[in-house]
Amino acid sequence: MNNLTLNIPDSLNLDERETRRFLAAKLYESGKLSLGQAADLAGLSKVAFSEILADYDVSLVNYSPQDIIKDANRL
Repeated sequence: MNNLTLNIPDSLNLDERETRRFLAAKLYESGKLSLGQAADLAGLSKVAFSEILADYDVSLVNYSPQDIIKDANRL
């Protein structure tokens, strides 16, 4: 795993835990990480991570419209 150092402005009042959770949620939303990978990055279990996704306006169901249509056509 790579380490990344970010300089966050003090005015944002973000701590490391909050920043990791936000980043994990947004990487999950974009499809860059699976639920398990994002949960690991956030330092949470999959269940706990899935429960905080709404705090970041991220849906647990992370399918593209094309995938939904493809699945619907299989029925």
